[in-house]
Amino acid sequence: MAAKIINGNEIAQQIREEVRQEVIYIKEKYNVVPGLVTILVGQNPASISYVTGKQKTAKELGFYSVQDNQPETITEEELLKLIDKYNKDPQIHGILVQLPLPKHINENNILYAIDPRKDVDGFHPVNVGKLMIGEPDFLPCTPAGIQQILIRSGVETDGAEVVVVGRSNIVGKPIANILIQKQKGANATVTICHTGTKNLASHTKRADILIVAAGKPKAITADMVKEGAVVIDVGVNRIGTTPDGKAKLCGDVDFDAVKEKASMITPVPGGVGPMTITMLMVNTLKACKLHAGIK
Repeated sequence: MAAKIINGNEIAQQIREEVRQEVIYIKEKYNVVPGLVTILVGQNPASISYVTGKQKTAKELGFYSVQDNQPETITEEELLKLIDKYNKDPQIHGILVQLPLPKHINENNILYAIDPRKDVDGFHPVNVGKLMIGEPDFLPCTPAGIQQILIRSGVETDGAEVVVVGRSNIVGKPIANILIQKQKGANATVTICHTGTKNLASHTKRADILIVAAGKPKAITADMVKEGAVVIDVGVNRIGTTPDGKAKLCGDVDFDAVKEKASMITPVPGGVGPMTITMLMVNTLKACKLHAGIK
């Protein structure tokens, strides 16, 4: 029996509507509006597309949103001063610096300069540390989206065997940390696999929930997946163009083959992708409430 296809667009829309309603409520009751600034350095086409999507969503949800475009020639010192300005701006609750940055700028220096209470990407070491001890202010957006997909799809994580393929700071490590926490939507037994893992299939075939962020097209094939597993495909790989000139995408999982064995699976596109921007909005709303002292 073919797997149920998890519709990330539908789940993202549910959450966005919840955020929109809460923005209306806190504006009426507390006269506060969530504020988000996205800082774009240079003219990278993919980065322009990403920040445009973030700003569009923020405006749709009733946020105060600022798009700050800077030339590729901006110095690290100038960018740090810009971040300091937004750190001190009471109208701004979330600061996002779009990566990658030009090579003459140290990305860590920039990310670490963001006030942790405005770090809606969840990348600052303070927020990473809070996640580790189970007291996060902000969860990194893509892993938070994965957890919401599991919760809202009715997937039982308590005691489940979870295998994560990939150990990036953006997806692999944080989703593992989220799912081992002793709380609802977590409390799983988690294995992290990576390029140094021997006999990858021996691990993936044990998984009740398989989360794949390997960065390699169709890296997970049907023979590597347990019958009835829930498969979350985080990968986005360009594998050519469609007849009308659009990018042809595939995930890190061999979708057509694996969906015949899995009980649930996320497609690419339309699975995890829509959740990332949505959880950025959730984090910005949370930052606004933290700043305003709203429970």
